[in-house]
Amino acid sequence: MAREKILVVDDDPDILKVLKENLRLEDYEVFTASTGEEALLTTHRQAPDLIVLDLMLPDLDGLQICRRLRRESTIPIIMLTARDRVSDRILGLETGADDYVVKPFDTMELMARVKACLRRSKGLVREQIQVDELRVDLRKREVRLKNKLIRLTFKEFELLSTLISHPGEALSRDFIRLQAWKDASLYDWSRTIDMHIQRLRQKLEKDPENPRYILTVPGVGYKFRNLP
Repeated sequence: MAREKILVVDDDPDILKVLKENLRLEDYEVFTASTGEEALLTTHRQAPDLIVLDLMLPDLDGLQICRRLRRESTIPIIMLTARDRVSDRILGLETGADDYVVKPFDTMELMARVKACLRRSKGLVREQIQVDELRVDLRKREVRLKNKLIRLTFKEFELLSTLISHPGEALSRDFIRLQAWKDASLYDWSRTIDMHIQRLRQKLEKDPENPRYILTVPGVGYKFRNLP
């Protein structure tokens, strides 16, 4: 079976080296580029399965590259950037990026996001998910507990969908905000997310104080338990 191809685009040689080594350890075939033009040329020549794309490059920036690629391809793109403003991250996602990682980043988290993006691009993310007595139908937007329909608000379902689509992954509140809310103007967003988590637990957990499904990751955010 042919190895999956990853293109890493960054003008920092140290980042290119670290990511290249770690991706190769995960058995990916890795290509690198340090400019926007080189990235576009390599994409057309090598047809990678996923691109890790730095936002700030010496010629074309990551947003320009993303826009150009989206005219002709649905290849998964993870945007990599030192910019930490929420508006920048939302702009990256709206331009067509599939995920957004801020520097400095944890290499293992980035590897997990690469795997998750590849799973989604292949349609390997299940539309119907059964975990013990909980059943979630992402296509029908239905949630059942012990076969009883659970009424969720629009945002509660978006939050649950974000968590359950990344099983076992520790998701920051910032990431959850971008995926479930997509709103740069959300006031007091950290507290808003925590309140929605509490409400979800009240509806889904037998003991909300000791949850089985939606787990707290201290210092990070939340995660949905690993799927069977």
